[in-house]
Amino acid sequence: MRKKSLAMLGLLFFASLLALQLVLALDFNQTISSQDKATFDQILSPVMKVYNLVKYVATAMAVVVLLFAGITYITAGDNPASREKAKNMAMYVIIGLVVIWAAPLVVNFIVG
Repeated sequence: MRKKSLAMLGLLFFASLLALQLVLALDFNQTISSQDKATFDQILSPVMKVYNLVKYVATAMAVVVLLFAGITYITAGDNPASREKAKNMAMYVIIGLVVIWAAPLVVNFIVG
């Protein structure tokens, strides 16, 4: 067991040294040509279409799950476990929607 963990640690150290050399070799001060920008936009276009499809499908599914959580909450009656389950379900759906819809804003903030 100790030999296995030592081997994994050595492999991780070796990989981190390779990654460090790669980062040091890159030149981050390059200017981007208009042709490179056009190529990047051309590659990014289908990716954004897929992202938008996933975003809208997830939103539609979230509406259905929120509706189910609301019905579960209403029909829970005196059962506190069902009420708590419905509240948690609604909370997690809303958190998921915030993450899905805010992801491009966060990426744009970090990149530009």
